[in-house]
Amino acid sequence: MAWDDVTGRAEGAAGEKYVVLQVVLTEKLLGTGSGTTSLTNLQAAINKQAALGYRLHTITTTSSGSKGFLGGDKIQATMVFERID
Repeated sequence: MAWDDVTGRAEGAAGEKYVVLQVVLTEKLLGTGSGTTSLTNLQAAINKQAALGYRLHTITTTSSGSKGFLGGDKIQATMVFERID
């Protein structure tokens, strides 16, 4: 299964009950846009799946690294969406 940036939907076999997506969130320690873009991307992913007939079932986050001193951190959000029948 892959995320299609053009159509904004997860691709997979027809009739799948669940879809799993991952979004990387970055937080800047210095500079502008401290996490705002990441939250917008997360919101867009959730809304796109909702428009396709899925609801957010589970979301988990984990630290996926750091850009180093004054570079901010990366957090990976894994979301499970369930098809609404």
